[in-house]
Amino acid sequence: MACRGFVEDSYNFWLYLPETYEKAEELPVVMFLHGKSLSGDSLEMVLRYGCIDAIIRGRKINAMVVAPQAQEAWNPQRVMAIYDWLDDHYKVDTNRFYVLGMSMGGYGTLDVAAAYPDRVAAAIALCGGASGKELCSLGTLPLWIVHGTADELVPVWCSDRVVDSIRSCGDTTRLIYNRLEGENHSRLARVFYLEQTYKWLFSHSLLDKDRPVNRSYSMSTELLNVAYDDMGKIYPIQIIEAECPPLRDKMKYHVVKKGESLAEIAVENYTTVSILCRLNNFKKTTKMWAGRKIRVK
Repeated sequence: MACRGFVEDSYNFWLYLPETYEKAEELPVVMFLHGKSLSGDSLEMVLRYGCIDAIIRGRKINAMVVAPQAQEAWNPQRVMAIYDWLDDHYKVDTNRFYVLGMSMGGYGTLDVAAAYPDRVAAAIALCGGASGKELCSLGTLPLWIVHGTADELVPVWCSDRVVDSIRSCGDTTRLIYNRLEGENHSRLARVFYLEQTYKWLFSHSLLDKDRPVNRSYSMSTELLNVAYDDMGKIYPIQIIEAECPPLRDKMKYHVVKKGESLAEIAVENYTTVSILCRLNNFKKTTKMWAGRKIRVK
């Protein structure tokens, strides 16, 4: 099912829920950020290419897939407002949030990852760049950058600059950079249709110790050539014109009182310490301090 959504002070978006949603405890979220050609105020344009179009064409993605529409450059705070709304209303695995995009969406992907490296489990940026100057945070999460050397719309040096900035920070152990010789701008849209794109994303989690990057996958011209070969028939997902229905209660928060422990907070809010740790990425030994706001539902 794919439905329409809107978050105040953010963007209109499509939300795809896989058939496994009802039975799943929690599911990953994949955020697709489109390029300039899909900008505007007609949400149907966002279905022309990208992750949801890949699903329509037969690619199985076992995750909630979000495809917002921007009218101008992507704003990281507005993108995250959609993710927070999803976390309020759906069964989200907050340790497995992924962002990918191309062109203007490639810029958006790197801007979001740079602003929220502790919330994005992994990111793929295609033929883009980054708006910010402080990019050291990009070295702290698994990141895959791909750019064609024959790109005339967004020159390859835009990605080179990002990579050089990460290198200058001293840690490239979580970075993969593919400069594809002779590839132009539009050809990289094929990445959204590759099965390995999603396998690579889903192989990362915020819970991974030291958050290493998975280097068992690679990108090449030969792979782009066969991007659609295993897509099969058109997959008839249901497109709902109405707004996406909230499928669970909103999150609940608790403000820690002086001297209060996780165990006491758990009892007061009818939950367990284990659940509090999972919701907040805590350890059972994490110390609380007065005024700290933590999620309890």
